[in-house]
Amino acid sequence: MLMKGLRHAKIKEIIDQHMMETQEDLAAALRSYGIDVTQATVSRDIKELMLIKVPTGDGHYRYAFPSDQGVVLSQARMERIFQDSVISVLASENLVIIRTLPGTAQAVAYTIDYVRWPEILGTIAGDDTIFVAASARNEIDHLLAKFRNLL
Repeated sequence: MLMKGLRHAKIKEIIDQHMMETQEDLAAALRSYGIDVTQATVSRDIKELMLIKVPTGDGHYRYAFPSDQGVVLSQARMERIFQDSVISVLASENLVIIRTLPGTAQAVAYTIDYVRWPEILGTIAGDDTIFVAASARNEIDHLLAKFRNLL
């Protein structure tokens, strides 16, 4: 547990000081500090630290802590994230399925979670797919319209 705490502290330091675009970048940075990690360990650390990917403004993304960004998700910012990342929005039963560019699903899911729309129970994000659970089946059309308005 001590090693994990030290590794998490080093990850915070690295994220604060350098642009880390991929898990591999972060693993390489940790190794440069003498911390031997696997990609699976870095992936778990990213989830545990709740890192998100945020746009850098030049078409790339980097890992960040949500609170470090002072992220205020205005409607315009949410639209920009959706327009930069989302490929499609579909529905099935009480799920909305959002397909994104590879590596951007977690950033998009974070914005969805952040706005706390009452008709959404929660999200699950992978690398390029997000499942959004609606509170009821009759909310799906309304949610689809809201998401599509962001595109």
